[in-house]
Amino acid sequence: MSGSKTDLGTLGATELLRLYRRRDVSPVEATKAAFERIGRFNEAVNAFCLIDEEGALAVARASEERWMRGEPVGTLDGLPTTIKDLTVMAGTAMRRGSKTSDPDDISAVDAPIAARMREAGAVFLGKTTTPEFGWKGVTDSPLTGITRNPWNVSRTSGGSSGGAAAAAALNMGVLHQGSDAGGSIRIPAGFSGVFGHKPTFGFVPQWPTSAMGTLAHVGPITRSVEDAALMLTVVGKPDDRDWLSVPFERDWTVGLNSGVRGLRVAYSRTLGFIDVRPDVLKAVDAAVEALADMGAHVEEVDPGITDSLDTFNVLWFSGAAKIIANMPEEKRGLVDPGLLAVAEEGAGIDAVTYLRAVDDRGALANHMAAFHRDWDLLVTPTLPITAFEVGADVPAGSGLKHWMQWTPFSYPFDLTQQPAATVPVGFGADGLPVGLHVVADRFRDDLVLRASAAVESALPPVFPNAPQDGA
Repeated sequence: MSGSKTDLGTLGATELLRLYRRRDVSPVEATKAAFERIGRFNEAVNAFCLIDEEGALAVARASEERWMRGEPVGTLDGLPTTIKDLTVMAGTAMRRGSKTSDPDDISAVDAPIAARMREAGAVFLGKTTTPEFGWKGVTDSPLTGITRNPWNVSRTSGGSSGGAAAAAALNMGVLHQGSDAGGSIRIPAGFSGVFGHKPTFGFVPQWPTSAMGTLAHVGPITRSVEDAALMLTVVGKPDDRDWLSVPFERDWTVGLNSGVRGLRVAYSRTLGFIDVRPDVLKAVDAAVEALADMGAHVEEVDPGITDSLDTFNVLWFSGAAKIIANMPEEKRGLVDPGLLAVAEEGAGIDAVTYLRAVDDRGALANHMAAFHRDWDLLVTPTLPITAFEVGADVPAGSGLKHWMQWTPFSYPFDLTQQPAATVPVGFGADGLPVGLHVVADRFRDDLVLRASAAVESALPPVFPNAPQDGA
């Protein structure tokens, strides 16, 4: 291929595919450009826990040969990609950010999301960091240390898909897999200024089953909505290893740019009970104004729910208890103390309390289904704050006990299994990213993606040229 002078480090997935088709750029060149950025940036942000340059280049060379013949194997052929280290990927150990894991336990198979991406020709650069077992909303772990925010390396990238979000912000690969059981796609994407989509539960199959059960979703983190839709089209296919996967497939790029004219959009600045920082609201207000300017019917409406934190905590803490209960006694001293504390709380939850939480969850889901009879979309801030200092699970001086308390916009929609995304809409007074949270009724991911694409077109995102020291 010709070796175009285009700066490949600035390009996304759909742009690379256009260049591949014209034979202006090769997958080998794109993969080398991704590794060049990893070499320059990863030390500052610590987004990767595994880097496989040799394996990735071998796959890229095979992809280059297919493109030269005009025979790509699939719609992701030759695209530099990452997998989160809570996901099984053939040829690698799944470390989960934990010193309790076995580095020699190499998987022979792919999880469904990795399998679909591999079949479509994706080039796996490596695996991205996570807090231990994905247990919290910031990314640091006993095994891999702290993952930092590209916009200010003294701040957290968010979690639990913090490595994926930091990699996306710096374009260290163009497609990144995240997972979300309480906000773990949307929190880091919001803090890091990229797009993150939590699909309707069941659209993207999961295996092995998450410790957090039916709270857990997997989906894309990317720089653009179009790239996420491309990735979701590939990975959103049923797999018989996941008995809860939905037998539904579609091309999510079709109709993506249909706009928002006529859509009924409820804007809730606080969900009726959340304290949001004024500078965050200012950026979100501007994004909602843009939706109205593009023809959406927008009203300020709260969905009429109360804080579901107690319900969420019963389910989440129980999942944490299961993680520790399945662990040999002699390894528990290696675990993040915060995870151990949450697991201890979970171990004390009785069956009746758990089943009451399941009922409360169902009531919330029914309430939101009724709400969406009148409203196509609910939009809110993604987070009430911007990214805070690394090395802590909660903002300094906040008086909060658990990470869930500073991310109240995200976990309700894991409980309801609705599709939800965060799209960057500017910056707070501290220069850190702010996101707009876009939620639709179950199975209406098309509306989430359409609205996100419209916001993106009105407020084009900007990305850091390199990790920033915040000085």
